[in-house]
Amino acid sequence: MTLQPERHVLVIFPHPDDEAFSSAGTIRLYRNMGVPVTYACLTLGEMGRNLGNPPFATRESLPEIRRKELIAACEAMGIEDLRMMGLRDKTVEFEDDEKMVNLVTDLISELNPSLIITFYPGFAVHPDHEATGRAVMEAVRRIPKEARPRIYAVGFANNTMAKLGVPTIVHDVSSVRKEKEAALRAHSSQTGWMMQETKHRTEEETTKLDSWFNVESYYLYSFED
Repeated sequence: MTLQPERHVLVIFPHPDDEAFSSAGTIRLYRNMGVPVTYACLTLGEMGRNLGNPPFATRESLPEIRRKELIAACEAMGIEDLRMMGLRDKTVEFEDDEKMVNLVTDLISELNPSLIITFYPGFAVHPDHEATGRAVMEAVRRIPKEARPRIYAVGFANNTMAKLGVPTIVHDVSSVRKEKEAALRAHSSQTGWMMQETKHRTEEETTKLDSWFNVESYYLYSFED
């Protein structure tokens, strides 16, 4: 699917590296088109289980390390407007619902995006992912229909395709594969093990991995009203 020009793309995920795994290629393609992209990263992922492979971070140093990794990943993707929203990792689900909706509403009011990329609530596995998706959907639902931005939603729970069918938006990002890999490598405290394993993979694993690096898929979220 060919990407269409957008007025502004707003990316909202809770953790550093959420964007790299799901959308680095798509973001880089939009930036190559000259489309402004703002990334609102809700936390620094300071409670992440991985401390590097071999470990090079500690519980105390991880927040600053992940902050720097996030900045480096954004450079690889061409993102010039990174917003670190200051919420605490693994507590997004416990934030007041209206506070979360207002956070998203304020971003939309400021940026007037034509497209938002976030998680699909109910199909995003991690509680922080789910809370983020819910807040985005509710904020957009409150906007008059004719003024709503479109939403590309990432769903990857085991039952996603059984419930939602095949993704409705599929982007070939093979032309920016190097940039996607660079964004993933930037998050080295979390992805170092994975990037190392790609060097020792079977032919079947190579085929699956190549597909994952070259294609990014989304569901176009729709509201019932």
